[in-house]
Amino acid sequence: MSVLPDPVASRAVLIGSSQFDHLEQLPAVANNLTALAEALCLPTAWGLAPQNCVVMLNPASNDEVMAELRSAVEHARDTLLVYYAGHGLIDLQNTLQLALPKSHQQWVGSALPYDWLRQVVLAGAAERHVLVLDCCFAGLALGTMAGTPELADQASVEGSYLLAAASETSYALAPPGERYTAFTGELLEVLRAGIPHGPELLELDAVYRHLRRSLEAKRRPTPQARNRNTSARLALGRNRAFLPGPPVGTLVGSDLVSRAWPAPDGVRTAQDFIARLRDVRQRSGLTQKAVSHRSDGRISEGSVRTLLNRETLPTTWTATPAFLSACGVPEEQVEQWHAVWARLRVEAPRAVGTARPSEAQVAPPATKIGAAWRTLAGRIGRPKSP
Repeated sequence: MSVLPDPVASRAVLIGSSQFDHLEQLPAVANNLTALAEALCLPTAWGLAPQNCVVMLNPASNDEVMAELRSAVEHARDTLLVYYAGHGLIDLQNTLQLALPKSHQQWVGSALPYDWLRQVVLAGAAERHVLVLDCCFAGLALGTMAGTPELADQASVEGSYLLAAASETSYALAPPGERYTAFTGELLEVLRAGIPHGPELLELDAVYRHLRRSLEAKRRPTPQARNRNTSARLALGRNRAFLPGPPVGTLVGSDLVSRAWPAPDGVRTAQDFIARLRDVRQRSGLTQKAVSHRSDGRISEGSVRTLLNRETLPTTWTATPAFLSACGVPEEQVEQWHAVWARLRVEAPRAVGTARPSEAQVAPPATKIGAAWRTLAGRIGRPKSP
C-alpha cells in the first residue's frame, strides 16, 4: 500500500557543494537545492513546512553537516530524506566520500565520508529513510559527474530507499549551460508535473522507473536504485498528472478500457473545435481552476475560461496544448489536435458564426446610393394619376 509521509513528522536535509577550491565548479548544484526545496514544500507534493526542509549549500566542514543531520534525525519520526549533490570521491578503501568546498582530489580525507552520514541516519527513530545521491568523482571533464557500479551498494541503508544518479557504466551529467544537473532536473520535472498515466501517488519505484525511461530516451545516464523492505511504496507526493480511470468494470467489447479522450476527428468548423475542447474538460473531471493549477503556470484560469467560451478558432497554438496536457490528454493526441487546428486555420480563417455576406450586402456604397437616386428621380418625373 502506498504511503504518503506525514509532513509534520518528517524532515529533509538537502546538501550541495557547488563551489570548490581544488575541484571543478558545479554551479547547477546551487539551483538544484533551491528548486528541490521548493518542490518538496509544495502542497501538491510532499507539503513539508519550510522549517522542516534544511538547505545546506557549500557547508564549510563535516562538523557543520553532521550537526544539521543529527538535528533532523532527532525530530524525524515518519520519514527522513537526505539529498547530496556535488563531486563524489572514492578513497583507497573503495568507500564513497562526498566532496565539500575545500575537498581535494588527492586528499579524500577532506571530504565527508558517506559512512558517517549512513550511521547518523540509522541512529534515528524515523520509520523510513530516502537517500538521493547526485554525485560525482573528481578529475573528469568539465561538466560531467561520474559514478561506478559500487556507488549504490556503498550507500545502502537498511530499511531505506536509495536513488542514485550514477549507473554502472556511464557518467552522471551536469551539462554546461543547463540550469540543473541532468538527474535532478528530471526529478524536479516529476515533482512539479507528475508522471502521465502514473499512480495517484509518486511512489519511489514509480519515480525511479520514470526517471530511468526519460533519461534513457534523452541519451543521458541511467540512474539506479536500491530498496530495503517496503520503502518502494513510499511516496514523495501526489502525482499532478494523475487522472482517475473509468469505473471498475467498464467494458468495451470484452476488454477493460482506459480513459477515452474526445478526439478532434471529424471536426470541420471552429465551433466544433471549441465544443470538443469543452468535452475534454468535462471528461477530465477537472474544474477550470484545477486545469490551470496542473499546467504549472502554462495557462491561467482566465485563459482556460476564454479558450472554452470563445466563438472563434484560437489564433495561436499556445493555450490549446497547455490546456490539453493539463487535462491529461496524451502527447500523441495533442499532436492530432494541432494538425486539425492548422487545417482549420487554412480552411476557415473567418470568425465562427459569421455568415457569408450576400452580393447586395457587399456592393460598393456608391453603387447602392446611385440606384436609390435613380429610383427616386423616376418617381418625381412621373405624372400623377388623375
